[in-house]
Amino acid sequence: MSAFTPASEVILRHSDEFTQRRVLFAGDLQDLLPAQLDTALSRAHSQQYHHWQNLTRALGENAQYSLTATPEFVAGCDTLIYFWPKNKPEAQFQLANLLSMMPVGSDLFVVGENRSGVRSAEQVLEKWVTLTKIDSARRCGLYHGRLQVQPVFEADAWWADYPLGDITIKTLPGVFSRDGLDAGSNLLLSTLKPHTKGKVLDIGCGAGVLSAMLASISPKVRLYLTDVSAAAVAASKATLAANGLEGEVFASNVYSAVQGRYDLIISNPPFHDGMQTSLEAAQQLIRGATKYLNTGGELRIVANAFLPYPQLLDETFGRHEVLAQTGRFKVYRAVLDRVAKTRR
Repeated sequence: MSAFTPASEVILRHSDEFTQRRVLFAGDLQDLLPAQLDTALSRAHSQQYHHWQNLTRALGENAQYSLTATPEFVAGCDTLIYFWPKNKPEAQFQLANLLSMMPVGSDLFVVGENRSGVRSAEQVLEKWVTLTKIDSARRCGLYHGRLQVQPVFEADAWWADYPLGDITIKTLPGVFSRDGLDAGSNLLLSTLKPHTKGKVLDIGCGAGVLSAMLASISPKVRLYLTDVSAAAVAASKATLAANGLEGEVFASNVYSAVQGRYDLIISNPPFHDGMQTSLEAAQQLIRGATKYLNTGGELRIVANAFLPYPQLLDETFGRHEVLAQTGRFKVYRAVLDRVAKTRR
């Protein structure tokens, strides 16, 4: 199996094009192409903490994780290679940010799988760049153009919000549940009871919906929210602030930056990483939970009913129960008892 994604393999077909270029890589970066492509300079900006973790090992300070890239980081780059994500508003946000700092005349290469919607790049960028398709391979498209007009980027203009009961949810492009409460999270919320106490860890917090709703009915909880997405971390912080709620929000690849033990771990874990189906995060979430739960503490997650989590929960905790289910989703609960604790 190739160490590169199909989109990266398309870029490699044009590797000679980049040997003298000072390249900024951004977008849906899922491999180490920025560290391995022969260039005069390679920098990589990512909004995804787990991808940045891999990139920074190879690129050091030439890899940046943040919601928006900084002018200092972009300075000196004359070429942008952008990997198109599956979320179009996310692409619009990132490209407006990056191109606002690239000099007019900079080269832009946009690459992505056809199923990601990369064909829409021409329309998205038409105000700033005229793109031309220059390659089609590995079920991907590669587009090239030169920056003609710098976009004006104002981060505040990209925020949105929506009401959820008495709670205001703050959102950004690319954040899960950006446009409203999803059915899975709604089912999980239906199982949460008032007067919950103790430390609560919300993994994959998205816009902070689960934590904000839990705190609204259980004001004594102490909230800790994590996500790999810089946009989600920012949105969760804004959601808590907008509702006068306290909590610690930080970037973490599942448990990579988590410390201490908790009384409740809640999650609506993803089963995609970019365009690729991946159960790795959810598997790490379940297997690692016993190291971060107090005795008597519980893991409560919602997942698509077809995903193979019951066996994993039983292997980890000894048993589990289904608290709620629909035709699409199930809410699982597993409690760390002394037997499960010794099983670790």
